[in-house]
Amino acid sequence: MPDLDQIKQEEQGVRDGRGRFARGRSGNPAGRPRGCRDHVNRAARLLLAGEGEALTRKAVELALAGDPTALRLCLERIVGPYRERAVEFTMPPIRNAADLAGAMAAVADAAAQGAVTPREAMQFGHVIEAYVRAVEATEFEQRLRALEAADAASA
Repeated sequence: MPDLDQIKQEEQGVRDGRGRFARGRSGNPAGRPRGCRDHVNRAARLLLAGEGEALTRKAVELALAGDPTALRLCLERIVGPYRERAVEFTMPPIRNAADLAGAMAAVADAAAQGAVTPREAMQFGHVIEAYVRAVEATEFEQRLRALEAADAASA
């Protein structure tokens, strides 16, 4: 009985030692030629060339007439996607676990004064929480090493 995998590999082309196709050799030589998908885009651009102003005017007219799809399209182009703003907030330096309460108090104060939004305060809280976990892990590792060193010294 012939080995179908061997026949398949011979038909598909040369592979390297890890089973990947060799450089410059396609796994599907009869596949899509380069640039053929771009023909549709090129044809669409040619059809729309010079019609941008008229199409935009029509979309605005439809939006003003109450067409929800046209309205959404126009607003998306005018307003653009939401990007978070840069927050000007000075967080006190955090050097150890004792500084964490002060940092959280500063975040809460900034939110109460309106310097940051509640969402931004929550995100700062997540950063501080991650820092707490990192400090706890570091302190745990230090205690564990100290215990192991004491155990090794007593043995």
